[in-house]
Amino acid sequence: MASPNPQRELTLRGLLLGALITIVFTASNVYLGLRIGLTFASSIPAAVISMAVLRLMGGGTLLENNMVQSQASAAGTLSCVFATFPGLIIAGFWTHFPFWQTAGLSFAGGVLGVLFTIPLRRALVTQSSLPYPEGVAAAEILRAGADKSNQRGLQALISGGIMASVFSFCSGGLRVLADGLNLTASAGSAVFQLSAAFSPALIGAGYLVGLSGGMAMLTGCILAWGVGVPWLTSLLPNPAHLPPAQFAQDIWLHKVRFVGAGAIAIASLWTLIELMPPVLRGIRTMLQRTTGLTATTDKDLSARTMGGLMVGAMLLLAGFFAAFLAPVAHGFWPIVGVAVVFCVVFGFVMAAACGYMAGIVGSSSSPISGIIIIGAVLCALMILALEALCLTPDAMMADGQKLATAFTILLLSAITATIAISNDNLQDLKTGQLVGATPWKQEVALIAGCLVGAAVIPPVLNLLYQAYGFTGAMPRPGMDPTHALSAPQPALITLIAKGIFTHSLDWTMLCVGMGLGVGLVVLDLGLRRRGQALPPLGVAVGLYLPASVSLTLACGAILGWVLKRISRNRHATSATGQSSPEGGSTGTMLASGFIVGESLTGVLLAVLSGATGRDNAFSLAAFVPQNVPAILGTLGFGALCWAFARKTLRAP
Repeated sequence: MASPNPQRELTLRGLLLGALITIVFTASNVYLGLRIGLTFASSIPAAVISMAVLRLMGGGTLLENNMVQSQASAAGTLSCVFATFPGLIIAGFWTHFPFWQTAGLSFAGGVLGVLFTIPLRRALVTQSSLPYPEGVAAAEILRAGADKSNQRGLQALISGGIMASVFSFCSGGLRVLADGLNLTASAGSAVFQLSAAFSPALIGAGYLVGLSGGMAMLTGCILAWGVGVPWLTSLLPNPAHLPPAQFAQDIWLHKVRFVGAGAIAIASLWTLIELMPPVLRGIRTMLQRTTGLTATTDKDLSARTMGGLMVGAMLLLAGFFAAFLAPVAHGFWPIVGVAVVFCVVFGFVMAAACGYMAGIVGSSSSPISGIIIIGAVLCALMILALEALCLTPDAMMADGQKLATAFTILLLSAITATIAISNDNLQDLKTGQLVGATPWKQEVALIAGCLVGAAVIPPVLNLLYQAYGFTGAMPRPGMDPTHALSAPQPALITLIAKGIFTHSLDWTMLCVGMGLGVGLVVLDLGLRRRGQALPPLGVAVGLYLPASVSLTLACGAILGWVLKRISRNRHATSATGQSSPEGGSTGTMLASGFIVGESLTGVLLAVLSGATGRDNAFSLAAFVPQNVPAILGTLGFGALCWAFARKTLRAP
């Protein structure tokens, strides 16, 4: 039997530190997701913060730092439920986010995600050649834990956060800087529009996404606003005589966006088809393995513990589903039972697929949004099938199918937590494998992260909703709709579910999007033969997200590519020809700081707005001439990007 690992690993102080980091990154990811539909991977920033803090406390070890980053990473990933829960408010079923239902479903789904990845660990991590880019990067940062490098990484994170916070407060709080630029032009009846957001978070997200993903999203943006919107505005009538800019936005929202949804569904389905054979081979290998391994670095949670957690999570799901339906329907137990089984079966299949995808392209680039859309369609079709079998309560399909839509979103929320956690956990387990961590301890940390993240999510959602509202769903009259959070995924999920039940879904635009998705897949296959790529899912997401998001994110990706190219050329001509680990990570830490800084400023402004009852309590816009904020915003954002480039290139 292997000797126990002498290093400190799973500790109380590590769990407490992980919980504190969890609160920060969960709040940041929820805000960012509702604003732009994207989140950021928190493993690397959490690892750097952990190393710095534990060193100050004394006695921090590599394995203890790994446990902290695993816990924080799981909690940050659980925030992906932002893509579904707000749909219950947009659909008019909730007026706020009930703590126990929101937290309980998030936690139960997250625990299932952890449990599903445990039997996949040996097949997809230990015995696999998958690259796991983010997991390997986190392991390298943990290994390169020298005092100097850690301090520089933390300083870069804090520096980026401060710059982003100041800019965001001036634009979103004081409102002396414009938060974006919109240009509209007409050619006959065709309307063209160019939008850019002055967002540090988007620049940081683009830097982390990389050139391939950024250019794919830019391509989608061009298809949407350079082809789709002008073409449809020239063909469709404008009976309400809306101004050109508003008419273009209306066409994008109700027509072009559904093209993006159809393309996302096809691109995600193709990704799953490509990955299914190796996933099935990995599961078959796992099932053929014998048990009884006792090495510390290969020991998972016991079968009894896993079974108890599985039963507990399923009972939690059943209880919350029943509590949701009990006040409004009778005879709901058959659909509750089927819904729980659906969560387990569909969740496990998607856990394997998402885990494999994360191993290839990384957690941040894995097509979670597309899988959620597929899940929404399957959930709605399942409820329709149960209705045909007379297994749904009568109230489920009454009142314009409002309850059926709401239950679909609720069921999908638990599934979203499951697949999001599974998408991230295998990256963390890969990091643990590389640094020699004990798997069962890491799995405990992951479950702890789910618990803390689930507790943080409901109050953050309530804060953001009360402060900003969602596009199409404002908590009180008189709020400024231009500052509402776009909540792109929840809005789309709600439209799809409601459209299926009311038979009002715009299948024409969806089918056009599906056809476009097929074309994008074929184009990508052709480009791959020439050593190039245009990710179909990235193009589809660029169609689906607002132009201001896609364009600014693409600018961040291009800026990152330019900076990395300049840095490589400098090192190639240097005497040693090698770059230091800290220099290579400075841009990543600055980008993460941009995201965290803007996100936390948004959350802080939400808290202050809730306390004062006004969403413009700090606005100085009335004292500033009309065109000055746009000029100052453009100059300020340009200066911010220049500072980002300068700090990145000055790194050793």
